[in-house]
Amino acid sequence: MIFAGMDKATAARRIAQLSEELERHNHLYYVEARPQISDQDFDLRMKELERLEAEFPELTSPNSPTKRVGGDLTKAFPTVVHRVPMLSLGNSYSREEVADFVHGIEKEHGRTRFTLELKYDGVAISLIYRNGELVQGITRGDGEKGEDITANVRTVRTIPLRLHGPVPEELEVRGEILMGRRAFERLNTQREQEGEELFANPRNTTAGTLKLQDPKVVAQRGLENFVYFLITDHLPTRSHYGNILQCARWGFRTPDPAKRFIAQADSVEGIMAFINHWDHARHELEFGTDGVVIKVDDLDLQEELGMRAKSPRWAIAYKYPAEQKFTRLNGVEFNVGRTGAITPVALLEPVELAGTVVKRASIHNADQIAKLDLHIGDLVRVEKGGEIIPKITAVDVERREPGALPVAYPALCPACGTPLVRDEGEAQHYCPNEHACPPQIVRRIEHFVSRKAMDIGGLGGETVEALFQAGLVHDVADLYDLRQEQLLALGKGWGERSTQLIIDGIAASKAIPFEQVLFALGIRHVGETVAKKIARAVGGIDRLAAMSVEELTGIGEVGTVIAQSIREFFGVEGNRRIVERLRAAGLNFALDPEKHAPRSEKLKGLSIVVSGVFETFTRDGIKESIEANGGKVSGSISRKTSFVVAGADMGPAKRAKADELGVKVIDENEFRRMLEG
Repeated sequence: MIFAGMDKATAARRIAQLSEELERHNHLYYVEARPQISDQDFDLRMKELERLEAEFPELTSPNSPTKRVGGDLTKAFPTVVHRVPMLSLGNSYSREEVADFVHGIEKEHGRTRFTLELKYDGVAISLIYRNGELVQGITRGDGEKGEDITANVRTVRTIPLRLHGPVPEELEVRGEILMGRRAFERLNTQREQEGEELFANPRNTTAGTLKLQDPKVVAQRGLENFVYFLITDHLPTRSHYGNILQCARWGFRTPDPAKRFIAQADSVEGIMAFINHWDHARHELEFGTDGVVIKVDDLDLQEELGMRAKSPRWAIAYKYPAEQKFTRLNGVEFNVGRTGAITPVALLEPVELAGTVVKRASIHNADQIAKLDLHIGDLVRVEKGGEIIPKITAVDVERREPGALPVAYPALCPACGTPLVRDEGEAQHYCPNEHACPPQIVRRIEHFVSRKAMDIGGLGGETVEALFQAGLVHDVADLYDLRQEQLLALGKGWGERSTQLIIDGIAASKAIPFEQVLFALGIRHVGETVAKKIARAVGGIDRLAAMSVEELTGIGEVGTVIAQSIREFFGVEGNRRIVERLRAAGLNFALDPEKHAPRSEKLKGLSIVVSGVFETFTRDGIKESIEANGGKVSGSISRKTSFVVAGADMGPAKRAKADELGVKVIDENEFRRMLEG
């Protein structure tokens, strides 16, 4: 309790004591499930801390245990760039593919150990700590950047606000925030009693909860967390499994080896035993899991295997078969995408599947319609691919009604009536009327303004559609001619504030870098990653427009299909005219030379592998130094490797490979002298 006349120094000591006690008992209760005091004793300590912080607000820490119940309203979630991209995993529904993944690694690198973990059905989160204190919680977002939801994260009781024992000065852990089945049922029972619409499933409810602006409401939802990845410049071990065990000692809730939530195996047989065990046992868990993640345990081997554009080569997720049900096909509609691709969508008799009501399902293309032999009125088997996207997998032909009409693929564009085309080797039909087909125009503008592209705030799908219908925009370049008075004249729903947001967002987009502008143009087959590669290789739009197919295929990750698509894009007068209008509006059509020019060419033409832990460089820092001085960073040692920069704990496999191929190995001091000399 608070004593009259308590001085600030005494209050500070008591606040520190109470905070430490409450966090310890919170960890014992929520993470270790072995409480040592009663709920009443815990509440008395919490109330005393709350009163002390009210009397001495300047002594309140952002990570006080009182923040567990939520703080002030969050008005916005700022966007934060991930220091290391949060990649997704390659998924497989086939045990044979898992075996091939393991055998492929063993063939190239010999027998190795794998770490096996459950794949949690929640929301990915990045947690950043400095000096042992939680400073930031960031959603996965698009993998490159996410939203700062720190205030909401602090309410999750299985996330430590302070870590135990000596820890690196800065570390990042990644994991999953999820909602247990009992917490979900309690929430829906409460909503039913209050006459509110019920939530569909725990995963979607978790995602929606983390976006709430009131942390007090988030605190009441009973969210939980598991940590499964550690990033720091000073890793405890070069074993993924060992690092997870260390995270548990620091106070994180991690997969429990005793409960077989995490295990190790050095053979396909051991991996399959883990998969088989959880195929049935997962249904008894309190939280949702839809598969098993298999990771190479050796971090040096992880680095040597490297990354694909969207996923690591050293891990794979085996997904258990999705729930399936039969329902009736009432019809098929054909939608037109931004590139003119025609996508058939099945209109279904509503059916509940994996916690949601499914009314529509993708059929992908004409070949799929023919393969399934779809007829209107068929009973079709529907499942959720990855338990997210519904799709038709089979037809019960025996129960087809006499006279049922087969689904006919259209010869003309359903939106503009233009004859459809299908290029050789392509699975989809396309409408070639790209500059006059309304859905293509609208979808192309939606893509242009999206966050990964020009990131123009205030321009969602409905707004873009309204601008097109009003005749204010006919292509992406028209956006830069918009004036606020034109938007205000559209009437209801177009207020001063919302229209100013749009105008400001359009103006701000002129600072977007060239690689994003290139992606925003919507060139067929040129995705976000490929656009970055091309932009950095060519430097500017003029050189790109003049390059031949042969020159384009010389760029990494650009094959013949992409190269031909780029040539076709610049071969259309309408596209060239739009590019020139965008250039005149002030968009960036060249790389910023100050950001991308090398500091020197001392390492020009050299291919360099980095391995181990360094004293004066971070791993990212040494790679940036190589690229800034004209060199190329490679993930694996080959005969083309110029040399290896090795720090402490260089993997023995890499050392042996370098010796075998006669590749020189230098330390960071020699590397620094090379740059300075």
